[in-house]
Amino acid sequence: MTSSDPVTPGPIVLARGLRKNFESEGAPVRALRGVDFEMQPAEFVAVMGPSGCGKSTLLNLVAGLDTPTDGEISLAGESLVGKSEDELAIMRRRHIGIVFQFFNLLEGMSVLENVAIPAVIAGAPRKRAESRARDLLDLLGLADKAREAPGVLSGGQRQRLAIARALANEPTLLLADEPTGALDSEGGHEVLELFRRLHAGGQTILLVTHDDEVAEAGDRIVRMRDGRVEVGDEDVIAAAAP
Repeated sequence: MTSSDPVTPGPIVLARGLRKNFESEGAPVRALRGVDFEMQPAEFVAVMGPSGCGKSTLLNLVAGLDTPTDGEISLAGESLVGKSEDELAIMRRRHIGIVFQFFNLLEGMSVLENVAIPAVIAGAPRKRAESRARDLLDLLGLADKAREAPGVLSGGQRQRLAIARALANEPTLLLADEPTGALDSEGGHEVLELFRRLHAGGQTILLVTHDDEVAEAGDRIVRMRDGRVEVGDEDVIAAAAP
């Protein structure tokens, strides 16, 4: 499941003093207020907290989709600070797979094409990309849907397809932003079980959620409030502990 690229020993994600401000009418919005955070290889970490606490902002900074106002953040031993948009895009292709709440599937392409396209964009030959896509669809129980359009799938199947696409380039880190938020109870349980299976296979996962049941799928829960990580044994826990 994990990337074939060599990764520098040490944390997969390391953030120190991370701050992010957004301009608005009047005073700027301080989305992150000095966050310290790290993740080790093969961890499954859930970041949780109420809407507006900064958890999605943290995810976007880890993904290189946004840049911090202040502080340091590195991915697989390489700093993300000061890089150009093109350099960040290359790092995402090498290291990151992202699962969004609302799937973001390409409705004009088949299920197989949706999974293959990230590898094609990254420069893989189409035949190899499609072979990898078929393997992922088989792993995720969607092999019989390869020629279908995404629109015929159920909500749980669409999210499984989004996860398959996120895994196409064998990412070092799989990021998930409220991955069960648009699903019914059955679809949500289906997707959580898939994350557990991927983690058992060695995939490093960072998931953000406001839902306790979803967070408990991880090994560790990091709680956020008002742009900060809450400190204390009651706030950062090993969810899998007996």
